[in-house]
Amino acid sequence: MATEIRTQTAGNVWKVLVKPGDAVAEGDVLFIMEVMKMEVPHTAPIAGTVSAVHVANDQEGLDADAPAVELD
Repeated sequence: MATEIRTQTAGNVWKVLVKPGDAVAEGDVLFIMEVMKMEVPHTAPIAGTVSAVHVANDQEGLDADAPAVELD
C-alpha cells in the first residue's frame, strides 16, 4: 500500500529532490516548499521507494493538503 505525502501548507514548490524509482530513508527530505519566504522541507515518514511525484520544481500556487509524493 502506498504512503502519500501531502503538502503541509499552501505555497510554492522550490525544489523537488526525488524522482520515481528513488529509494529513500525515513526522514529524507523529498521536496522543499517556499512559504512566505521561508523554506518548508517535507520529509519521508517511512523508508521506501518513490512511486510517483505530483509536484515540480518552481511550481506555484499549491493548496494545503495537495498530493505531492507517493512511497511504496
